[in-house]
Amino acid sequence: MSENREHAGSAAEAGRLGLRADCESCFALCCVVPAFSASVDFAIDKPAGQACPNLRPDFRCGVHADLRSRGMRGCTVYDCFGAGQKVSQVTFGGQDWRSAPRTARRMFEVFPIMRDLHELLWYLTEALTLQPARPIHEELGRALEETERLTRDSADVLVKLDVAAHRREVNALLLRASELVRAQVRQKKKDRRGADLIGARLRGADLRGANLRGAYLIGADLRGADLRMADLIGADLRDADLGGADLTESIFLIQSQLDAAKGDATTKLPPSLRRPAHW
Repeated sequence: MSENREHAGSAAEAGRLGLRADCESCFALCCVVPAFSASVDFAIDKPAGQACPNLRPDFRCGVHADLRSRGMRGCTVYDCFGAGQKVSQVTFGGQDWRSAPRTARRMFEVFPIMRDLHELLWYLTEALTLQPARPIHEELGRALEETERLTRDSADVLVKLDVAAHRREVNALLLRASELVRAQVRQKKKDRRGADLIGARLRGADLRGANLRGAYLIGADLRGADLRMADLIGADLRDADLGGADLTESIFLIQSQLDAAKGDATTKLPPSLRRPAHW
């Protein structure tokens, strides 16, 4: 069993290589396409489709080393799942929106669609490593192949894609995978899907196998909580305190959730994710 887990983990990590942002191969799409609103996450307002004033001519950020101190924390927690380089180098064949301005509008339309598809690829790749979900691995594999195929479509085809409908189909599979994994926890499991847990006092809580999909855990005290096999897909962990928490086997946790949270050297993480530098 341990050999199977190691093999699945190695295969998954290989599959994730193209799902990690490679800013050197991207035309700074995350600095242009999304809108910013002045808030605790962004120091400025920026309309969608307009370059951030900190963006340099070489598509690098001029204040990258000081984003948090300059009030641009939102930039540090954004993850495109590798969609930026896919759009820049594959969909548009290396043509950038500055030197080929005719591509700009279409490129900016395609980027959020590609990001959604790449996020689904990340979750599907993880789901295929979950041994309790083996009964549906064949279906998950087909969904992975179809999603990957969609990412290779032309820009004109991608802008017509009903990505919300595709997300619903994939999410149904991911939910089944989650249920199979969480069924391994024999105790009664907490169902807090979409729950308002803002500022909740959950220090030391036993949340093994809990359904925390889409839960609002902003500023929650999760120090020392046991979150193994808890489904965290879409959970808002901004400023949640994960000091000493055990997230080693949590399901569908992503790097941007950790980057938005607080933690420390005793927080236990899944091997596919890294400890944020600001912890």
